[in-house]
Amino acid sequence: MLAAGEIYIPDMSVFLDGSLKEYLQGGGVKGRLLIHTAIIRRFEDDAKLGSSLGILGLEEVAAIYNMASKMGDVTVEYVDMVPRSADPKDPENVILSTARELGATLITSDTMIKRVCEAMGIRHVYIGKGAGLLEIEKWFQRYPDIMSVHLKENTLPMAKRGSPGNWELVYLDNKVLNREYLERVVREVLSTAYSGGNGAVIEVMRSHSLIVQYRDIRIVAVFPPVSDGIEITAVRPLVKKRIEEYNLHPKVVERLERGAEGILIGGAPGAGKTTFAQALAEFYASKNRVVKTIESPRDMVLPDQVTQLSKNLATPEELHDILLLSRPDYTIFDEMRDTADIQLYVDLRLAGIGMVGVIHATSPIDSIQRFIGRVELGMLPSIIDTVIFIDKGNVSKVYSLEMTVKIPAGLREEDLTRPVVIVRDFITEEPEYEIYVFGEETFVVPLKRRSVEVSKRAVDQVLRVIGKYAPLNQVIIEPREDTVVIKVPQEYYGVVLAKSLPRIGRIKRKFKVDIRIEPRQ
Repeated sequence: MLAAGEIYIPDMSVFLDGSLKEYLQGGGVKGRLLIHTAIIRRFEDDAKLGSSLGILGLEEVAAIYNMASKMGDVTVEYVDMVPRSADPKDPENVILSTARELGATLITSDTMIKRVCEAMGIRHVYIGKGAGLLEIEKWFQRYPDIMSVHLKENTLPMAKRGSPGNWELVYLDNKVLNREYLERVVREVLSTAYSGGNGAVIEVMRSHSLIVQYRDIRIVAVFPPVSDGIEITAVRPLVKKRIEEYNLHPKVVERLERGAEGILIGGAPGAGKTTFAQALAEFYASKNRVVKTIESPRDMVLPDQVTQLSKNLATPEELHDILLLSRPDYTIFDEMRDTADIQLYVDLRLAGIGMVGVIHATSPIDSIQRFIGRVELGMLPSIIDTVIFIDKGNVSKVYSLEMTVKIPAGLREEDLTRPVVIVRDFITEEPEYEIYVFGEETFVVPLKRRSVEVSKRAVDQVLRVIGKYAPLNQVIIEPREDTVVIKVPQEYYGVVLAKSLPRIGRIKRKFKVDIRIEPRQ
């Protein structure tokens, strides 16, 4: 224990995680406790934006002041000095410089600040908590097959039990959670992350949200006003599979091993995309390929030979330079969410790096459509050669893409020949979609017969248009294999074409069906 009369300066970490209060209660401080106003201003600015973390910080400062005022051997003072060497916009830098200039002892629970103090010769006390069982972990012990825990103030604690695509929502307790409990959980998570316990890492820390990767658990906390109450979601991987356990078709395995370099893994949230991506990363690593990942957060459980890069802690430009210069054989991008992510994927793929992108999609073709409008159509087969769709934890569809020049399906005139991207079922090699540009629009046209209901709705709308210019009781409808022919009496045929053809064309494009108007003899 340090001698009485010493000067102590706490940093932001010990207010946010509540460790200073415990340290005071244990008699760790005897002397002058200087609270820098830079911390208070930072908490105040965050609180004005509605940040619960800012409010937590201010409440903790008040609690420390009230506690110390009742202790005879501790006095609390506020200091606002800014040393010349300090950056006034950086509270942590101001506190470090102040402690150094005053010869004070800095109190921290942040392992990084501890290292800085050691490097700069600043006296310090590290009060980070040891690695123990977190409160959030205890909820996972209720059932062995919990996928995720969902905690929100003024509600009952809930969890998803089961496996991807086959889960149920269960209540973990019959006691409603209050804000104080959730704040305590947040403080505990922050304390563990600051101390680096069990490899805990703060991936994202904003005014209204917090993402921490703790062991194999991803913890996401959201605060008002972004949410209508404090909410904590903790997700852990319940299933870890090898690529052999997916029972892939031999053609697909050969494709992955030898031919695929622009892979998309699509699927709905919770379908098992990341589990498959993790298995694929280990598969490539076992084949003596250099594999890296881009994650947000870094929650894949991978061997040490796979370098995991954080999208949250590096800019797209920095990631681009790292990967371009280090030249991995494959980069697993989990998850791609916006245009910037897609552009990074495209840039790296065009640079010759094998890319595996994980993307949210409700159907296999949706995985490709996320790129339409963001890249030129002719580039699609160059950057995406294989699409793997995951449903309920299994591979349900595999597509390949190729570029050709032809008359698109549904069109007739030869002068409409244009570049077309053909999307094939990789196993059967049957074409399922064509993607082409017509005018200023890009069309994704299914080649298999549309459902009877879709065709009927399209024909009904076309008939309403034709009915303005010809008697419908004289119109004949002839469904054929891949089109619907509507025959109009010869005497009305010319006016129907002149007046209704543009509107009929829009209906055809809307429903993606082929409807032809012919004269009735």
